[in-house]
Amino acid sequence: MAPYDSDSSGGEEDEYTETNVLLGYASKEPSDDTISHLGGRPTWFDLMTPSSAALAKCKVCNDLMVLLLQLNGDLPEYFPGHERRLYVMACRRKTCRRKDGSVKALRGIRITEVAAKDKRKVNDKKESKAEASIPTSGTNLGESLFGTKPSSSSTSANPFSTNTKSSAQSNTFSTSSSTSKNPFAAAKLPVSETAAKPPQTLSKASDLPKTFATALSLNNDGHQTGPLTPPEPWPKDSEFPPAYPLYYLVDANYEILDKIEEPPIPSQTMDIDEGSGGTSEKEDKDVFESSIDKTFQKFADRLAQNPEQVIRYEFKGLPLLYSKHDEVGKLLANWGKDNSKVTTASVNGSRIPRCGNCGAGRVFEVQLTPHAILELEREETSIDGMEWGTILVGVCERDCQQKGVSDGGIGYVEEWAGVQWEELNERR
Repeated sequence: MAPYDSDSSGGEEDEYTETNVLLGYASKEPSDDTISHLGGRPTWFDLMTPSSAALAKCKVCNDLMVLLLQLNGDLPEYFPGHERRLYVMACRRKTCRRKDGSVKALRGIRITEVAAKDKRKVNDKKESKAEASIPTSGTNLGESLFGTKPSSSSTSANPFSTNTKSSAQSNTFSTSSSTSKNPFAAAKLPVSETAAKPPQTLSKASDLPKTFATALSLNNDGHQTGPLTPPEPWPKDSEFPPAYPLYYLVDANYEILDKIEEPPIPSQTMDIDEGSGGTSEKEDKDVFESSIDKTFQKFADRLAQNPEQVIRYEFKGLPLLYSKHDEVGKLLANWGKDNSKVTTASVNGSRIPRCGNCGAGRVFEVQLTPHAILELEREETSIDGMEWGTILVGVCERDCQQKGVSDGGIGYVEEWAGVQWEELNERR
């Protein structure tokens, strides 16, 4: 790590910058935190309640994956009463590399019953306010809520499907649509019976099903719910591919950087033929800067100052991109421009998916660096090792519980893993 002298003079202190990024290093000797580690096998909150084996299977070949990272993710300042763990897994098959689904991120979550009840009280208050704001006379409901007048197709259109503005304004405490039932399903009647009834209007808010306010959640963003899939039993260790060696994560200190100087201009650009008029030093610098990948250069420079770091951690922070030219780099081009998250980042109509469990947006939490590969493959004899430059993990900003898990129970949710693979051609 770059040296830092707290007693240095004011002028010398300017030579260093402390960031909000926590760096983790690998060690064979455990520290106080034995939960967080590279390699080895995943450990659970409770041995009797592991993750479903389906979450540990490669989406390419359906084989079981091995653990790259397990991280103690408790954040009491953000989520009091939540126990959190993050897991990053990868497929060992060479044929699956560079393919979507060959690397996965999981989030383990256990919310105490007290915290869950407190959260429900907040949600109930919000629902009451939403119900109170609903018109109580024969006013057209769609016109009052959305400022639109009914048309011939208005009865079949979904008024929520086009509401994208609110996707970047997620409320941590709003009730997710995953726990809401369709308020109209219970009122569905046989065709003959409904045909005999005249059209009815809603006279007051109390006539509405209680879950209607929840259905109005602007954080829905089209998230769909479905029947819960029974968990697959967790296999025995003998059924998994060989695990990577176990390294504990130690020395979690904030990143300290030396002052980064401007890169020198290559000597060949300074070899000027004065007889031909030559060029200025500024022009030479511009030519040089346009010929390098600034994103990768920044990545390499930052890691070079603390070369043995294996993870970089900053909840709701900004990732350090390996490239801006690949699919992940393009998706994250706007990450942090609203100082928080990626949910508005868009390229050619695509974007990083929202939480598949509750529909909320995702925020950055942690990334693995190339030195993690060196540590994990230190005992490998094959030269065909892992080929990623960095693995980024984006998590649900609400830290939602797995659907169907009761208060105090343990759940496991798949999160977003963005893999930036090494360039096939050697960089110059």
